[in-house]
Amino acid sequence: MELSKYRSKIPKTIYAKLEPRIQTLRPAQYKAIDKGVFEDKSLLICTPTASGKTLVAELAIMNAIFHDKGKCVYIVPLRALATEKYKFFSKMHAFRTAITSGDIDSDDSYLDKYDLIITTSEKFDSLIRHQAPWLKKIRVVIIDEIHLLNDSSRGPTLEIIITLLKMLIKNIQVIGLSATIGNPQALADWLGAELILDSWRPVKLEKGVYLDGNITFDNE
Repeated sequence: MELSKYRSKIPKTIYAKLEPRIQTLRPAQYKAIDKGVFEDKSLLICTPTASGKTLVAELAIMNAIFHDKGKCVYIVPLRALATEKYKFFSKMHAFRTAITSGDIDSDDSYLDKYDLIITTSEKFDSLIRHQAPWLKKIRVVIIDEIHLLNDSSRGPTLEIIITLLKMLIKNIQVIGLSATIGNPQALADWLGAELILDSWRPVKLEKGVYLDGNITFDNE
């Protein structure tokens, strides 16, 4: 879908930033616009790897910063992924981006001056428990790999974070991202989110059997 066809649904400030680098929208992206990403609706995006979920997160982040004048938190499961996302957003956007994923147990008050905060679920849990004063300024929280709610080690912390945020911050927008969710509709209902499912992927996925140097695909 051409980006220009969604001009009327995208805030002007955000459209001006997207137009130089994006000509077409992938299914998950235009479905997110249709489902209300710019209307502060919570969304659960369940689409294959490389299908464009990060741009959906960008749309929500830009809307929170430029339109709602609030802060954004991007939660990832691993420090390495936090560093990757920090480098991406720091290079791609001019808004103030910070990363906090260390073991120091504090409220990190310095984060008050940043627009986008990238962190791990364990670190963000610490920030909530320290009642960081800037928490009330959050308008959107992105949860990458949200299927880890089912993980025995990380799941309970992530569930507590989501529950506390919804209690502490009225009308917070939650954007959940995952390529694999076993019960997407049930999770969307719990989040109070619109569900976006799509099977589009940039490279066709084929299944085959390798034997003695040869691969036989299912469609052969």
